[in-house]
Amino acid sequence: MRIGIFISETSGDSTGIAGLRDAAIAAERDGFGTAWVPHIPWSFDALTALTIAASVTEHIELGTAVVPTYSRHPLSMAQQALSAQAASGGRLALGIGPSHAVVVEKMYGLSYDRPIRHVREYVEVLDQALAGADQVDFDGDLYSVHAPLRVPDASPVPMLLAALAPLMLRLAGERTAGTITWMADERAHAEHVVPRISAAAASAGQPAPRVVAGLPIAVHDDVGEARARAAKIFSVYTHIATYQRILDRGDASEPADVCIVGDQATVERRLRSYADAGVTDVAATVFGVGADRAASAQRTHDFLASLAPVLPAR
Repeated sequence: MRIGIFISETSGDSTGIAGLRDAAIAAERDGFGTAWVPHIPWSFDALTALTIAASVTEHIELGTAVVPTYSRHPLSMAQQALSAQAASGGRLALGIGPSHAVVVEKMYGLSYDRPIRHVREYVEVLDQALAGADQVDFDGDLYSVHAPLRVPDASPVPMLLAALAPLMLRLAGERTAGTITWMADERAHAEHVVPRISAAAASAGQPAPRVVAGLPIAVHDDVGEARARAAKIFSVYTHIATYQRILDRGDASEPADVCIVGDQATVERRLRSYADAGVTDVAATVFGVGADRAASAQRTHDFLASLAPVLPAR
């Protein structure tokens, strides 16, 4: 299982340009397999952030987790992703997803009706464009696209689809390189995510999919203190139906149960349990605990780096 790390804000603390650059440099220097950025609706654009990260790194894979689809046309998404791919020398993994009704309807003022139909058509357009087609042609109910697309120096971009529900997992397996999850515990992966996406990929003749688990992690000796901090940071996800449903599919009753907290042995044991569940990649959200949160976060970073880029077999 590959060990990757988020290099910009995922736990409430803002990351500026200098911090983003420093985190990207540190992730590559310390041997992580992938550097991830989220797409926070009110902060940096994820693909722009990765282009900045690419300018200070040489070989680490760079992934978005995830860029929302409703806020930009698929051809525009493809153009920007191919541009970032060219700038990074072919290191981009494009994670996309429809986001949630609360974001699409309340922030963007758009309809969230039948999101699976939207994503199916979106993936059809994006798949043509990201594969390097000079001409993109598609006619559907929502999109009609007939346009040239020739981004200089770009190479094909692998697409990952954020998927937790059955229909989305099927689409991810059939049409993309894999999925990115969030707030899903070991059992939710082992019994729901991995079997569904793997079966869909196999039935479509696709390679085995990547399953990237986004996981908040803190190496901290006081488990109670770490859980309390996790509950404070991540409790918002209990109010989003998609995440509540994936919590219900596992053993976690709240987001803090998904978070990996404890001493080094405990953290490594939980990470191995994700590997046993079929997860191929971890995208670690490091969060600090206690009076000196920066030192706490660095401790977690350093321990994860000792396991990276790939968690060794038992």
